Amino acid sequence: MKKLRVLLSVFLAVMFCFFAGCTQADNQNGSSSAIEVGFDAESQNLTQTEGNGEIKIHYIDVGQGDSIFIELTNDRVMLIDAGESEYSSTVINYIKNLRYNKIDYLVATHPHSDHIGGMEKVINAFTIGEIYMPKIISNTKTFESLLETIKNKGLKINSADYSVKIINDNNLKAEFLSPVKDKYGDTNDYSAVLKLTYKDNKFLFMGDAETEAEDEISADVTCDIIKVGHHGSNSSSGKKFVKKTKAKYAVISCGTDNKYGHPHTEIVKRWEDSGAKIYRTDLSGTVIVTSDGKTINVTATKTQNSIVQSTPSSVTENTQQKYILNTSTKKIHIPSCSYVSKMKDSNKTESSEKIEKIISNGYSKCKVCLGD
Repeated sequence: MKKLRVLLSVFLAVMFCFFAGCTQADNQNGSSSAIEVGFDAESQNLTQTEGNGEIKIHYIDVGQGDSIFIELTNDRVMLIDAGESEYSSTVINYIKNLRYNKIDYLVATHPHSDHIGGMEKVINAFTIGEIYMPKIISNTKTFESLLETIKNKGLKINSADYSVKIINDNNLKAEFLSPVKDKYGDTNDYSAVLKLTYKDNKFLFMGDAETEAEDEISADVTCDIIKVGHHGSNSSSGKKFVKKTKAKYAVISCGTDNKYGHPHTEIVKRWEDSGAKIYRTDLSGTVIVTSDGKTINVTATKTQNSIVQSTPSSVTENTQQKYILNTSTKKIHIPSCSYVSKMKDSNKTESSEKIEKIISNGYSKCKVCLGD
């Protein structure tokens, strides 16, 4: 059986490396060694449509893992990672509740199960456009199954390397800033680091990139919001890097009372000392960001506190949460919920009452934006 696993791993590695030069991850100790194979440097695919409207970024609460769903302009969407396999239904239902059946851009930042564990089922549940992964492979069953699923659906893997652009619109750009090198000492440093720019607003998604990878990034890392690397571990978020980002908000995706102690206290303090406001999925639940390219609205679904920041003016915090009520369906929504824009004006009303009071009047929470 062990021999069959090894043979299967080699077969899948060859299949994957047919179009991407890969590095083999040693999953026992995180070290890696290079395997030289051919790589199609022209595998990237650029989108050239004009952006408009607003974008929404959903940092989905998947426990000790990452999954970020992004509603882009022109009805395009992106998913970065899908958490552990046990959270696959959480991710799938979240996206389907937003009424999407296609994921235009799927990014697997690196081959660790807390990032790609749920991706196999996600691929089977949706129509998939383009897939991006860094040039590193793993001999885990999770990674092998993911590659088999991609192969069985007739999909292709595009390389997630420095300078590869996913979207290159006038107002909307998505490009990878890392990995920069071909070899790193730790699998986490192969993480596909993505920067999303929408007009004046910038967002950075670090995967599990650690300080070695951070130090190698030569591109501009300034951003309004950063998804902090490696769940807030002290192996990431180096002092120089944190200072360079000038981030106003830092989102940390981590599980409640996780065994790693994430986020580490010194990293939380480092981001706070830099001037960033911290959002943690273990405390705040799913974090939803809305941007029209100038103004950013951040909503934490557990705390119900909403923050609005107009670039480049100062930040103001709403101490009293406002809700949008659908008088027809009797559902309670936060203003940034995707269902609000689809409501008829005749069914829409605003309330600043406490949510308990609204519920006592016969309403119930929206499962998408309020998670109940």
